[in-house]
Amino acid sequence: MNIKKYLDSTYLKTAEQAGLDEASNVKIVKSFIQEAIDEGFKLIMIRPNMVLLASQMVSDAGSNLQIGTVIDFPEGRSVIAGKLVEAEKAIQDGADDLDFVCNYEAFKNGNIDLVKEEILKGTQLGIENNKVVKWIIEVAALNDKQIIQLTALIKNVVVSNFKEVHFASVFVKSSTGFYKTENGLPNGATIPSIILMLENATPLPVKAAGGVRTYDEALAMIKLGVKRIGTSGAKAISNGENTNIGY
Repeated sequence: MNIKKYLDSTYLKTAEQAGLDEASNVKIVKSFIQEAIDEGFKLIMIRPNMVLLASQMVSDAGSNLQIGTVIDFPEGRSVIAGKLVEAEKAIQDGADDLDFVCNYEAFKNGNIDLVKEEILKGTQLGIENNKVVKWIIEVAALNDKQIIQLTALIKNVVVSNFKEVHFASVFVKSSTGFYKTENGLPNGATIPSIILMLENATPLPVKAAGGVRTYDEALAMIKLGVKRIGTSGAKAISNGENTNIGY
């Protein structure tokens, strides 16, 4: 198996989060982008302000590496118009994948119409521009029932409003990797949460993000049925090594 085709090599820390100055953090981003080019990964996942840089590097290298970015990251609480403006800018800068953070707090509070509207409009923007769209539901913030319900809601909005040919380009994604949990609980993808997502997302694909740190863990996710895996340890995983990186 060529596991690289499943791996979205990911670096989403701001300079502040990394404890670095901006120039040092940009250097790390460049290193991740170059590694993804050299290793033949499918996609690099970076912050929106780094998309233009990645687009230039990919072009200069003559690479087929795709560029993904996150929208309204990591909390997903912005108004719908704000999410769309950020996504439009990312498209202009050269993004191929748009990973929106779903407003899961609005969902938990019963504001279902708002969530439906952002899924509809965000997905429509992506499809109109031939982009892949992923909806991050933040499984660590949800109980099992909520994972099932939010996954099904996303599926139902997409299936009801878009053509079947587009379904494979709209993912349900597990996690941001930045959610703060208590008592050492996982803040990313787990086998139980991914099973719930897979059972309720079909025919939409699922992306497992956060917490996949070894080749065996990645392989287990793929065998369950996920189509993409987000990890900041993509090179180590693809080489059959373990990584202790958080995402």
